[in-house]
Amino acid sequence: MEGQVRPDELTFEEGAYLVRLARRSVEYFFEHRRLMPVPEDAPPRLRRPGAAFVTITTYYSYEHRELRGCIGHVVPVKTLVESVIEVAVEAAFRDPRFPPMTPDELPRVTFEVTVLGPLEPLPETPEGRLSSIVIGRHGLVARRGMLQGLLLPDVPLEYLWDEETFLAETCVKAGMPPYCWLDRSTEFYRYEGRAWRETKPLGEIEERDLTREYRELISRYSR
Repeated sequence: MEGQVRPDELTFEEGAYLVRLARRSVEYFFEHRRLMPVPEDAPPRLRRPGAAFVTITTYYSYEHRELRGCIGHVVPVKTLVESVIEVAVEAAFRDPRFPPMTPDELPRVTFEVTVLGPLEPLPETPEGRLSSIVIGRHGLVARRGMLQGLLLPDVPLEYLWDEETFLAETCVKAGMPPYCWLDRSTEFYRYEGRAWRETKPLGEIEERDLTREYRELISRYSR
């Protein structure tokens, strides 16, 4: 088996396939109460090891969606297609922040899949860490001992965070003080991610250009 699927390898069609697969996985679980098998039509590249997160949002409008569940794999513990099948169900039914999804919600939610690249260690200095992040391109992982926190590349867009805030909030996600990124004993990693989502429930699939979205948001709210 070849190595981990990198986000930049994927075609738009493969990303769209993963989004539809995430929805199909949850539909299958409602009907059979078990994980769906890998579909025979799964593209060969998606059968390689891969890391992915599935985000489910309650849809009110294209611009207004509220988080309904989000779970994923940081490292490629399974094939990419198996990972999406599994974490879609986890996001729908086992995110501890929300009650399990009910069948009547399916027509009112959108599915998004973020494919993660390999973890890359950040420099140990605060200056090096700040200069190594591109908002919209990178997600972050903070680790110290048993503590670990991950934030996806789209999270800074929701709150218009800058690089320093992104680092601090990753510390908080890991259960550490927000200044932990200044400490060399805290391991920090970045990873590249690409995200595809439904434009509306059961709608067409789009790939998000997170760096463009971030620039547009900054421009809009700085006027």
